[in-house]
Amino acid sequence: MNIDVKDVRQVFSLRNGSEVVALEGFSHRFKSGQFTCILGPSGCGKSTLAQIVGGIEPATQGSVKIESEDRSSAPVPLGSDSVMVWQNQNLFPWRTILENVTFGLQMAGVSRAEREQKATRLINSVGLRGFEKHFPSQLSGGMRQRAALARALIMDRPILLMDEPFGALDAQTKIVMQEELLKIFEETRKTVIFVTHSIDEAILLGDQVIVMTARPGKIKEVITVDLPRPRSFDLVNTPDFGRLFDKAFHLIRDEVTKAMAEMNLVGAPS
Repeated sequence: MNIDVKDVRQVFSLRNGSEVVALEGFSHRFKSGQFTCILGPSGCGKSTLAQIVGGIEPATQGSVKIESEDRSSAPVPLGSDSVMVWQNQNLFPWRTILENVTFGLQMAGVSRAEREQKATRLINSVGLRGFEKHFPSQLSGGMRQRAALARALIMDRPILLMDEPFGALDAQTKIVMQEELLKIFEETRKTVIFVTHSIDEAILLGDQVIVMTARPGKIKEVITVDLPRPRSFDLVNTPDFGRLFDKAFHLIRDEVTKAMAEMNLVGAPS
């Protein structure tokens, strides 16, 4: 499914009566079956954009339309075709991994036999076989994130929104999860919007990288990642990867500096 974002502006009102403009004039067409990474400094509206696309919060101005060739042009509510994966896995601590993964289907009225059959297949595919009856507290952070990914994928929606899902993981686990996601993307070819602070991660995963400015967030440049698929972490050591990293780094460096300067200014005594 294509996601057509036009002139989105997002303004947040603060308790003191002032306003913060998170996004300003964001326009982009996310193509069906493409993996798009959004890279930018803290506070530039990356997560806000993902939540707007997912129907979690409305945009102050602008529009987001989901387009599908095999469906009538009648609009559907944002979020109907997407599912979100967060950094904090949001697993229910009182439910087993199997029960967590099947939760969405249970709420949709799918029979127990059918939802457990689908869940078992996904749990196996993300490397959690044998842990179906464990509770989240009994698993490592990486294993919990695998369970959260399986819970999202079981809904089988064409759009996958990911808000820094691997940000809290250690370096080794993050690599494993990145390669797991690459494998899943090859199998499903969902339309993916992936929010990240990591240049390496954006280039390794994405077909394109949208580099954002400091707040208010705008598109500074869209980098096409012309690296062949399927991919693995071995790409990180190639000259082509280095070329793309260098380009993204120089684009984002000034924006991070601006964002830090603004934070220091806000935090400085008057």
